[in-house]
Amino acid sequence: MEIALGIHRMESDLGERFMCQYLLAGDERTLLVDTGLADTPASVLIPYLDLLDREPDVVLISHADVDHLGGNRAIRERYPRALLGCHELDRRWVESNEALVNENYLWHAPYGFDEPDENTRREILADCGGDTRVDIGLLGAETILLGPDWRVEVLHLPGHTLGHLGVWDPRSRAAIIIDAVLYDGIYDRSGNKLIPPRYYDLGAQRETIRRLHALEPDLLLTAHYPVLKGREALVWLDRSLQFTEDVDDVVRSAIAAGTTGLWELTKVVDKRLGPFPEFMTELGASVRAHLAV
Repeated sequence: MEIALGIHRMESDLGERFMCQYLLAGDERTLLVDTGLADTPASVLIPYLDLLDREPDVVLISHADVDHLGGNRAIRERYPRALLGCHELDRRWVESNEALVNENYLWHAPYGFDEPDENTRREILADCGGDTRVDIGLLGAETILLGPDWRVEVLHLPGHTLGHLGVWDPRSRAAIIIDAVLYDGIYDRSGNKLIPPRYYDLGAQRETIRRLHALEPDLLLTAHYPVLKGREALVWLDRSLQFTEDVDDVVRSAIAAGTTGLWELTKVVDKRLGPFPEFMTELGASVRAHLAV
């Protein structure tokens, strides 16, 4: 649906939760933010683009996670003239499915976490959709002209990944932040806590939250949460920042009590701030970020 002038939100199921991609349809150019999983273009994106009689000129990949880049090859094949861009710091994972799976999803093997079996690994690779070359390597602060009076800014929002990108639309004061901030966890459709927030860099995560808060957006647009407006968005950002403080308190207390291993610390944080039924490795990555400070 169109949620602001020229900004369309496309929502589809992702297991017990949902995911969203965004389309910015200007008079001169069309910008697609994220491509979902391997089957998302055929099931969601292309039908919606056809409905609007649009083709993307630029496809911006917010960050290197399978549910945000898995449709890259399908979109490239359907719209070969579209330019595919991401941040340079995430480009290796965006372009290479093997690098993404091995380095982003299997990093935890030496730390005692349960490693996905080979079937799970194959399923993740299938959802990645195939290697796809990136045309534009970005750093943040670039602008994209979509129409005579409409220019949006690319934001570098590191933390969740080092190269996470978002989009700021000054016309509608909308910040498209995707997974740059993840509240105190991702919830299922029934409102139950499901997946923990992940951030690889604690300092960058906190700075990203503060930067977004300073923008005071009228609309805060994510991949896995409802549309957040005005004061509601600021409170949501405050709670996201508080979660990092809560994790820090739990980790420091557990270390003082003699718990030192990453897996053991992660279980303590899960018990105190969860429970998170899925993707404990995501919580482990965040705990590791606190240990690095």
